[in-house]
Amino acid sequence: MLFFLKTTIAAIAIAFSSWLASKKPELAGFIIALPLASLFALAFSYIEHKDMEASITFAKSILIGVPISWLFFIPFFLAEKYGLGFWASYGIGLVLLVVGFLLHRYIVGLL
Repeated sequence: MLFFLKTTIAAIAIAFSSWLASKKPELAGFIIALPLASLFALAFSYIEHKDMEASITFAKSILIGVPISWLFFIPFFLAEKYGLGFWASYGIGLVLLVVGFLLHRYIVGLL
C-alpha cells in the first residue's frame, strides 16, 4: 500500500509539472528544480525503515549528487554555440551523468 501511495504522490508532482510546462515553463522548471523528489524520498524512506543513520547517509548522498547531476544540462547551454540538436544534447548529457555518477561514487566513498 505504501508503495502505491509513494508512486502516486511522485507521479502527480511530475505529471503536474509537465502539464504546467506548456503554460508556464518558468514556473514548471522552478517546481521541478525544488528538491521535491528528495523531500518525498527522505520522508518515505524514514517512515518505512525508521533508520536515522541510513537517512543521514541518504541526505548526504543527495547533497553531493544534486550539483553533480547538473552536468546533464551543460550540453543544452552549449547547444546553440555548437549547433547541437535536442537529441545530441540529451545524449551528451546522459554520458556526462555517467561520469557524474562515477564522481559521486568516489566522493561518497570518502565520507
